[in-house]
Amino acid sequence: MSILERAHLETIRAVDQQGSLTAAAEKLHLTQSALSHTVRKLEEQLGVAVWNREGRSLRLTQAGVYLLSIANRLLPQLDHAEELLKQFAQGKRGVLRIGMECHPCYQWLLKIVSPYLAAWPAVDVDVKQKFQFVGIGALFNHEIDLLVTPDPLHKAGLKFEAVFDYEQVLVVGHDHPLRQSEYVQPQQLSNETLITYPVAIDRLDVYTRFLTPAGVSPRHHKTIETTDIMLQMVASGRGVAALPRWLVEEQGEKFGVAPVKLGRHGVAKQIFVGFREADADINYLQAFVELARNYRNSKD
Repeated sequence: MSILERAHLETIRAVDQQGSLTAAAEKLHLTQSALSHTVRKLEEQLGVAVWNREGRSLRLTQAGVYLLSIANRLLPQLDHAEELLKQFAQGKRGVLRIGMECHPCYQWLLKIVSPYLAAWPAVDVDVKQKFQFVGIGALFNHEIDLLVTPDPLHKAGLKFEAVFDYEQVLVVGHDHPLRQSEYVQPQQLSNETLITYPVAIDRLDVYTRFLTPAGVSPRHHKTIETTDIMLQMVASGRGVAALPRWLVEEQGEKFGVAPVKLGRHGVAKQIFVGFREADADINYLQAFVELARNYRNSKD
């Protein structure tokens, strides 16, 4: 007979989140006495204390911290499984939850989602644009099903597939002296204002692949959340930016900006789609990956 049950894990998580048995009991729709009984019985069955009592508050023991980590990992998976089963019972195939780890990837994703929804009418798509979230953790915790990222972090249990090739380029305005250049060298940006998305420098390719190896920094560095505003800033002569060439070629004429190669050989990048290996046989997930791959090939 199993000692640990889902109710135990929910109790541990609720007490940790709420800070007391009283608040946890209210969240779990139990009386405090019932919850106290559950706690005592669990500790008796496990033969180890899960909490240390400090007045009216509870502090997790080492065993309790371990159980909380199990609860935080398993409960989202169980919730997700129940939600999928509920959808299956309603005649739906499921929901494809996509996490985004880069700003311009969203513009690319829009081109894939439209034909995907048309091909899979019984599957809904939910896009989570948490640009600075830990996408790997979200995949492991079943918060998302697919992670779209230009910088995959290969871990056991996850699989990443390259679905789109692109070149990272410098974006300059109509009157910028670099506009007619075939390519730009790092030193030429030392007096420029560089506009980027609000992402850590160690995750920006214009720094890690171009400026930092040359020991160069721009004169100023500004961050802007949206692509359109970034392009407008560049067009008005407020600075330069680094974006995918395909995005600049699509929107450059509208804003009056142009791409310039970063270095003689350019900066080649790829968009990757990551998913859990255990989900590799889910047909509507693989259909999305295949559609993304075919979109890349159609642009070759």
